[in-house]
Amino acid sequence: MMEHGMATSKAKTSRSKLEVMHPDAAGIDVGGSMHFVAVPNEAAEQSVRPFGVYTRDLHAMADWLQGCGVKIVAMESTGVYWIPLYELLERRGFEVMLVDARQVKNVSGRKSDVLDCQWIQQLLSYGLLKAAFRPQDQFCELREFNRLRTRLLADQGRSVQHMQKAMTLMNIQLSQAISDVAGVTGQKIVRAIVEGERDAKVLAAYRDGRIKASEEEIAASLQGTWRAEHLLALKQALGRFDFYAQQLQECEAEIQRVMGKLEVHTKELSKGKKRSKAKNAPKFNVRERLLKMCGVDLTKVDGIDETTALNIVAEVGTDLSRFPSDKHFASWLGLCPGTRISGGKVLGAKTKHSVNRASQAFRQAAAALRSSKSALGAYYRRLCGRMDKGKAVTAAAHKLARLFYALMTKGQEYVDQGQQYYEERYRQRVIHQLQRRAQSLGMSLVPTA
Repeated sequence: MMEHGMATSKAKTSRSKLEVMHPDAAGIDVGGSMHFVAVPNEAAEQSVRPFGVYTRDLHAMADWLQGCGVKIVAMESTGVYWIPLYELLERRGFEVMLVDARQVKNVSGRKSDVLDCQWIQQLLSYGLLKAAFRPQDQFCELREFNRLRTRLLADQGRSVQHMQKAMTLMNIQLSQAISDVAGVTGQKIVRAIVEGERDAKVLAAYRDGRIKASEEEIAASLQGTWRAEHLLALKQALGRFDFYAQQLQECEAEIQRVMGKLEVHTKELSKGKKRSKAKNAPKFNVRERLLKMCGVDLTKVDGIDETTALNIVAEVGTDLSRFPSDKHFASWLGLCPGTRISGGKVLGAKTKHSVNRASQAFRQAAAALRSSKSALGAYYRRLCGRMDKGKAVTAAAHKLARLFYALMTKGQEYVDQGQQYYEERYRQRVIHQLQRRAQSLGMSLVPTA
């Protein structure tokens, strides 16, 4: 019995103990109306204090933390309430860590604001928390302007739907004759209707030469009831469309200004094939601005146009040193396969659910490869032949993300080898696998004439 007790005591003493890595750490439970802050017990008589959300309260919190000797602070990413507090503490010289809510989930059944901030402080003091990725401050400004532009485009799209609905209620079937009511021909016709024109032939004369439908077909689609209530709805929808267009112009001017401040390279665009501009692309030369920001032309990668490249750079910035490798970058995007393994058995390899906007941009770029006559296009179509479309999009987005990481970290230009190059490499791989299989069976492959 004595030997057993001695062995047990030796086992207990030999166990590794958690060491305090950050004795000057604080934890904050962020809320909409109150913030709860916890510091080490020996730093203050009252180790947990509540603070309001007004600016003066945030400054009082920073003063108290400095008085307690705190140098590093961790907070949970709760809605948007953490942003003003994060920026203020960062300006005051604290090392601020924004952590994922899944990392600081407390023990079940013990949930309160006081316990949450103490739990965050304890995890941080032992070095058990990892900071979430947040780009540099200037890129945060660009990111917010770009997200605002995305919301304005969505609002403007809804106003176009309202115009179409108002015309449909009057049996004006303009959308059956032309594909885009917000295009040149559609806008001329809609504005003439709002100004009082009702003659279908006069309205059809606004037809642009690129429209496939004839003037007679357009005139036939413009014969309706012209009810007053629907005309008013059409007028107001057009007014909202113009209002959002003005706001988009102001937002794009701010995006251009911020991108000008972030230019660190003096490269010029190389001459090549003329690239068509997307309908909702910004009105300024985004491709040239991105080249001077990143040092490489991201639009040379098939599937990534200037709008997609702007969305990606605005979300992640140009400094990817926070990610040790392209695998870490793909994992943060939520594009790599999952690793759920227990007892040596793979339980699942599904990618984790993610609302990452950069990940969504890579997926959109991957879906655009379906008709690309390039190596990436051939790769995507071959994936579609092996698996369902959703998985193929994720796999192609994963490849695009790794390409983006390589371009941004190495500064080398992307050169497409072409569809024929990819198909030949795939053919050689298949032949090599067949030869090894035949050799294992005691046979050999003989090519035909």
